Amino acid sequence: MIADQHLTLAALLALSSPCLQAGDWTGLLNGTNLSGWTRRGGEATYTIEGDAMVGTSVLNTPNTFLCTDRIYGDFVLEYEFQVDPRLNSGVQIRSECQDTPTEIQWQGKTIKIPAGRVHGYQVEIDPDPQKNRWWTAGLYDEARRGWLYPGALGGEKKLFTEQGREWFKPGKWNRVRVEAIGDSIQTWLNGKPRAHIRDSLTPRGFIALQVHDIGNQRDVEGAQVRWRNLRIQELANTLSAAEKADGWKLLWNGKSTRGWRSARGDAFPKQGWEIKDGMLTVVESGGGEAVAGGDIITRDRYSDFELKLDFKISRGANSGIKYFCQPNLDPITGTGAKAATGSAIGLEFQILDDERHPDAKLGRDGNRTMGSLYDLIPAAPTKRPSPIGEWNTAHILSNGRHVEHWLNGQKVLEYERGSPEFRETVARSKYHTLPGFGEWPDGHILLQDHGNAVSFRNLKIRVPARQH
Repeated sequence: MIADQHLTLAALLALSSPCLQAGDWTGLLNGTNLSGWTRRGGEATYTIEGDAMVGTSVLNTPNTFLCTDRIYGDFVLEYEFQVDPRLNSGVQIRSECQDTPTEIQWQGKTIKIPAGRVHGYQVEIDPDPQKNRWWTAGLYDEARRGWLYPGALGGEKKLFTEQGREWFKPGKWNRVRVEAIGDSIQTWLNGKPRAHIRDSLTPRGFIALQVHDIGNQRDVEGAQVRWRNLRIQELANTLSAAEKADGWKLLWNGKSTRGWRSARGDAFPKQGWEIKDGMLTVVESGGGEAVAGGDIITRDRYSDFELKLDFKISRGANSGIKYFCQPNLDPITGTGAKAATGSAIGLEFQILDDERHPDAKLGRDGNRTMGSLYDLIPAAPTKRPSPIGEWNTAHILSNGRHVEHWLNGQKVLEYERGSPEFRETVARSKYHTLPGFGEWPDGHILLQDHGNAVSFRNLKIRVPARQH
């Protein structure tokens, strides 16, 4: 995994041009009720007053969050807020809330998150005249790592405070813009650049409006924060300036078949795949393996690379992302025998509805479940796939012989191609009849047609300069 980074102030200003445009804006407040939102955490109240959402503090209750029912990945978010100076607040982005306790690993530390605790990135509303801090539009990691900017991932605190004091408008409406694209999260306050971090811990999640707990401070009871003009512009198949600077390229442009072809021949399949609304979708055809449109592969071959993409599955779906794919090899059956039809040969990041598809119970030790190296190595049982119909993010890293699978920001397995352990695993799998399986010097990247509706978007790749 590429290490977390932060930019100098000069680099931040060079990248701070809020002009990114893609798709249509969608309002998140309907002006009538709280439909589409769910309250989590404490008991602070939320009401609609005119065109504003109003959060009101309550004594002796934890932090309260009004959370969108929808999940968002890459987006531009804009809103205005007005806050009582006695009250801390914020807007959560790419946030989560699990039904069971969870743990995350970061910089060698284990961070434990209780069940039911909202956690994730927060764009702060922090006009604190008593502390003279003024960190509004800074980035805080709720219930996990604390302040990220200024803090663990960048930002000089004295300068950030001075700018915040100058740019914040006490008692008035303030405007915030947030751009979250890939591992880049960037904020503006009243048109001025504030925070910029590079972090991939959570690639997607809900948006939430926070009312901070006030303990038993009766003089703060009833303090309010208001939001209005809350709107979002979802982004797909887009690279941020920071991603471009880091060498990322789009593997699919979101509009055409350029760069892709059938695994069976030089042309893109005439049927079985659909390009619509920035998505590349396998058309439902009954669950057969490569019998409709068939698999598609990149025209280029890759060895060392980082691949990221979003995928969304339908109920009971089966698919996969293959790499080091060798379309010249004959497909095989479940026993390793040559097959008349089937998917092209390669290492596979499995995509599956683990709950409903029978393949999840086949193989060995769950090695055919979501995120697994198909039929070889099972994904970690702590993985967190998104609900059916919501987007997931797959991240595959190939560096020499070392390979990692990541799902939704969590590493779920790693292995060494060609190691004794890898070869032993291959010998126990359906691939035992293929000499040198998985040890090829390079290969294509493949999206699998397994006859179920599965959509892909945001296909991005980064390769060392020596390759291309």
